[in-house]
Amino acid sequence: MLGHPCKRKREKTKTFIVSFLSCVVVLETWEFLQNRMANEKQLKWEGKASAELNGPEAEQVWPLLEDFFGLHKWFPTLTTCLGVEGISGQPGCVRYCAGFKTPVDHKREQDQDQEKVNWTKQKLLSIDPAQLIFSYSIIDGNVGFNSYISTVQVVPKEGGCSIVWKYEVEPVEGWKMEDLDMFIGTGLQVMASRMEASLQLQVGPLEP
Repeated sequence: MLGHPCKRKREKTKTFIVSFLSCVVVLETWEFLQNRMANEKQLKWEGKASAELNGPEAEQVWPLLEDFFGLHKWFPTLTTCLGVEGISGQPGCVRYCAGFKTPVDHKREQDQDQEKVNWTKQKLLSIDPAQLIFSYSIIDGNVGFNSYISTVQVVPKEGGCSIVWKYEVEPVEGWKMEDLDMFIGTGLQVMASRMEASLQLQVGPLEP
């Protein structure tokens, strides 16, 4: 027997409401996930630093940066840079960097009985000698850099060249974005000055 028309109508209405509410839940869940992904992306710090070298050409500067295990020759306060995996300058190689100072060291030392030695392990992700560019990530360390990725490129210009250093990282505990900008920006300026002096004088790199 067929049910009463009013009962069938109520059942159809109920089914429609359930389906409608299910669609609303799906749409709200999707919107929530999209907003969460957007917020996570916005939370990541991104920055760029650049330094000009007057005189040396890009092709002269590139080999100094391509030497992935030789960063201590140029970056200020970096006392150690050792290859721990692979061959320097080849994707996948890893360097161990230690002894560098950061803008927040004095804050951390106040909470510790003895000075901490900063260190990171950095992995070369890609390199393109034709475009004079490489990228690397920090895969381990004690300075709190998570999901850190940098791209470094030598850009030719009239009368010399410039080094452009782009970076992104999750917010670092105990740091401000300005601290990271200062750390990389100041370090790059010193690197560029040392490279410029070394190439112009045609002598070995200066000591840290």
